[in-house]
Amino acid sequence: MTNENFNKANEQAEKMFMGPTRDYAKLAMDYAEKMIDAQMEAAKTYTDIGMQQARAALEVKDTEALKTYAEEQQKVAKEMTERVKGDAEKVAAMNQDFVNEARKLVETNVKNASETATKSTK
Repeated sequence: MTNENFNKANEQAEKMFMGPTRDYAKLAMDYAEKMIDAQMEAAKTYTDIGMQQARAALEVKDTEALKTYAEEQQKVAKEMTERVKGDAEKVAAMNQDFVNEARKLVETNVKNASETATKSTK
């Protein structure tokens, strides 16, 4: 009988603690991976743009080239503003997805814990 009680306790611990902990850890790792990927992509893009602009600045040799460069900088600034806005929206959407998935996970785990507690009292 002791072995049966031990197995029942292990099953309850798995359903109430260990399983949900693993599920949340997986969700958090998936989120972290997506966030890191997005950050690395953004960093590479911003670095590439910065390098292009630095190279363009090296090509300035007279006042006409300086004028052209300055006009290009305005375009680049506008594009960067749009890119940063898009990246911020992407991160916000990823955050919202994480929150929604975490909420679903909590709801499922509360339901399972309630069912387990109900079964154990019977």
